[in-house]
Amino acid sequence: MAQPTNASSAQPRALLSVPDGIFLMVGMVIGAGIFKTPSLVAGNTAGPVEFLGAWLLGGLISLCGALVYAELASRYPHTGGEYFFLARGLGRGAAFLFAWSRMTVIQTGAIAAVAFVLGDYASEILPLGARSSAKWAAISVVALTALNFASTIQSKTVQTVMEVVLIAALVLVALFALFATQAPVKPAAASNPNASFGFAMIMVLITYGGWNEAAYISGEVRDARRKMTLILVSGIIGVTALYMLVNAGYMAVLGQGGMAESKAVAADAMRILTGDRGAVVLALIVCVAAATTINAAIFTGARTSYAFGQDFRLFGLLGSWRERGSTPANALLVQGVITLALIAASSVTPDGFSAMVAYTSPVFWTFFLLTGATVFVFRARGGEEPIFKVPLYPVIPLAFIASCAYMLWSSIDYIRNPMYGPSFGEMVLAGIAIMGAGIPLYFVARK
Repeated sequence: MAQPTNASSAQPRALLSVPDGIFLMVGMVIGAGIFKTPSLVAGNTAGPVEFLGAWLLGGLISLCGALVYAELASRYPHTGGEYFFLARGLGRGAAFLFAWSRMTVIQTGAIAAVAFVLGDYASEILPLGARSSAKWAAISVVALTALNFASTIQSKTVQTVMEVVLIAALVLVALFALFATQAPVKPAAASNPNASFGFAMIMVLITYGGWNEAAYISGEVRDARRKMTLILVSGIIGVTALYMLVNAGYMAVLGQGGMAESKAVAADAMRILTGDRGAVVLALIVCVAAATTINAAIFTGARTSYAFGQDFRLFGLLGSWRERGSTPANALLVQGVITLALIAASSVTPDGFSAMVAYTSPVFWTFFLLTGATVFVFRARGGEEPIFKVPLYPVIPLAFIASCAYMLWSSIDYIRNPMYGPSFGEMVLAGIAIMGAGIPLYFVARK
């Protein structure tokens, strides 16, 4: 590992432009979800208008959150992102618990989950024998961690290239679906007595998840106090437009009934349009999507651990910044080891992706809610006015916090839902337990 003796002299540099920040943020949002969740949303909505309306509503909720985070980043542009906001707003204890949870549950679990999706589709192209998905997941984490370790410049360049390829592919698939000659779509499916618009919104918001990661690059964006608002808002608007276009394409090919019945909506749409050969193309697209998400998550996740290590001597090794390449080297290595451990543990479950979603969700939404609440704390304290302030205050922050509370309740409520099986509830409890372990650890660390 890089030696921590450099921590005092080597610091994050403002190397990222607005386009760099937008690409990193969009890369965190547009991942494998858009290839998995639309069928679940279609099965829980009544017709195309409600289906597309759910995706538009998800974009509006995410925009509310982005505006809240824009004010926070305008007040305190810092590499620590949410960790820094919580420390300033709710104290060192809350910040410690968040950083601990992010390092052991939230970020590492999210990286592992997306790595399993990459592994599933990469195995369709080149299977690696038993537990092929887990092997591909581990390979992707090792390779992208090494890339981030080498250099921030190299990492952001690869991210930009992969994101351009992904967005172009999604747009082309959507336009082809909308305008190509194809067989008549299936009619709307019979009404599902167990349909829930709330469940549909859970899936939609999961697919929009990740935009908050832009906060972690605010310490490395040039003129961050002015530019972070543009990065956050532009990113959300762009993602919403792309999701609306892609889902309209799915609907044009499969119809409401076909989407609701599909287990792999993108693959089924491609099969109708191009035949079985399109499955290989789709697998490559999904692999690129997953790789962009993993790369961006590795990039931003290590920044929290870096800030964590600078504040608490117990984790001081994480607070070393590697001058060569301008990277938080030790934080990247520790994050990679934890992620590989989670991949190994999830490889023995029926579905690694589902296991990691269950593991991370309650903890993630707990801290999302708390971070949104810091806006009210900072407003009440007064002091220096930020360059950007949330419009329609307090309506927009309250709407964001309410959506976080609903998602938190829904993710915990899965424990008693029989359709997911006992392993899902066990993973939920495991994530909560590891988060709780950070409470006694804080009292040790603060000494």
